[in-house]
Amino acid sequence: MRDELRRPRRRRSRAALSVPAAVAALGLAATACGQAAGPDGGAEEAANTAAKVDDALVATYDGGVYVIDGTTLEVVEDLRLDGFNRLNPAGDGRHVLVSTSSGFRVLDAAGAELTDAEFEASKPGHVVRHAGKTVLFADGSGEVTSFDPGELGEGLPEAETHTTEHAHHGVAVALEGGGLATTIGDEEERTGVRILDADGEETARNERCPGVHGEATARGGALLFGCEDGALVYSGGGFTKIDSPDGYGRIGNQAGHEDSRYVLGDYKTDPEAELERPERVSVLDTAEHTLELVDLGTSYSFRSLGRGPGGEALVLGTDGAVHVIEPAAAEVTDSFPVIGEWREPLEWQQPRPTLFVRGATAYVTDPGEKRLYAVDLGSGQVRTEAALPEAPNEITGV
Repeated sequence: MRDELRRPRRRRSRAALSVPAAVAALGLAATACGQAAGPDGGAEEAANTAAKVDDALVATYDGGVYVIDGTTLEVVEDLRLDGFNRLNPAGDGRHVLVSTSSGFRVLDAAGAELTDAEFEASKPGHVVRHAGKTVLFADGSGEVTSFDPGELGEGLPEAETHTTEHAHHGVAVALEGGGLATTIGDEEERTGVRILDADGEETARNERCPGVHGEATARGGALLFGCEDGALVYSGGGFTKIDSPDGYGRIGNQAGHEDSRYVLGDYKTDPEAELERPERVSVLDTAEHTLELVDLGTSYSFRSLGRGPGGEALVLGTDGAVHVIEPAAAEVTDSFPVIGEWREPLEWQQPRPTLFVRGATAYVTDPGEKRLYAVDLGSGQVRTEAALPEAPNEITGV
């Protein structure tokens, strides 16, 4: 069922900077969400390990990883690394974790060096930063690894581990004051979330979240997990279910902001679709436990969601624009054209335009044109753009 209310929006008059182009389809080896099929021979480290990269960005491509200057968007170092690799900030303002076939490899982004340090993991999946901890989830074993990212540097820091009852494609989040929230599931299904205290004892659980996937943190430390029929919120020591308006209304990817009670989510309604290309996103209120749908008038992908410095919700549409949503009103208030029109590829591992937000800057990749853009969120204007040697896939930063 489509939302019949089309929200008004104001578009910038600035023309897009690149012509429409099909997203490049690269032959990539991974076969499941969050699972990286990895390197077959290690990596070539940066020649100058003393290099200092200002506001480093990191992007993957088919065959390696680029370390990019966040101001000029110039490639500072090209680190060869075979396989399909994924990226997450480590949480210390310097390092990035690269998910490979064997684990979470530590990349010193500021030093432009792929180190030998690695958290070994079977099918490395989600990485979550919260409550001063970085938590890694290994889908192949159900092992959860938690550590203080401030201790990254020479070698690996001391870490605490927990193993879920069954291996599954899951996620875990560190809690304030110690303890852990972790998903419940096995290879056949995922059903909910459980809470463990600092001693590892279960204090709460909720299994009314079929297909639980992804997480986001909101104001006051509220945690939100996506379900196939809405979302599950953990706050104040208890769970609250937010139901979708549709019988099947899946929220699988979310973007939170620590100063906002609202969480931005995707929204899909066709369980039989090979690849659904929705045109609505969800805005979830973690205080009032409500869900509003916003019609964008364009589709998007799981790499399209972000949050601005004031908590505004951002979505990179397949029309090539970054759409700005005021969460409290659940309305599109602005749109910034950046790239040409694009279409999401069927295989989730293939490159597609991606949004990464840091401070007041939105970074947008255009794999079809092999370009990277830095957009000022205050004006909506492209501040810097640069060509890349190869089509970028994932992008993140420190």
